[in-house]
Amino acid sequence: MAKRTRKGEDKRDRFRRLAQQRTNLVLKRLKILGNCADKSRYEYAKEDVERIFVAIDRRLNKTKARYELPSDREQFKL
Repeated sequence: MAKRTRKGEDKRDRFRRLAQQRTNLVLKRLKILGNCADKSRYEYAKEDVERIFVAIDRRLNKTKARYELPSDREQFKL
C-alpha cells in the first residue's frame, strides 16, 4: 500500500497534481515568451532568439535527465 502524504494524497496523486500545475505554468510562460516574436512591437536579432532557445533547451535537458538518471544522492558506505 502506498504511503499517504498530507491531505490524504498518496505520492502518485501528489505527483500528478503538482506536475500538471507546473507543466501548465511552463506552457503558459512559453506562450507568453512567444508574444515577443511580434516584430511590430519588438526588435531582436536572430542571435538573441538562438540564445533564448539554447538556454531553454539546456534547462529542459537537465530536467529530463533528472527523470532518466539514477539519483546522485547516494552516500558513500564502507
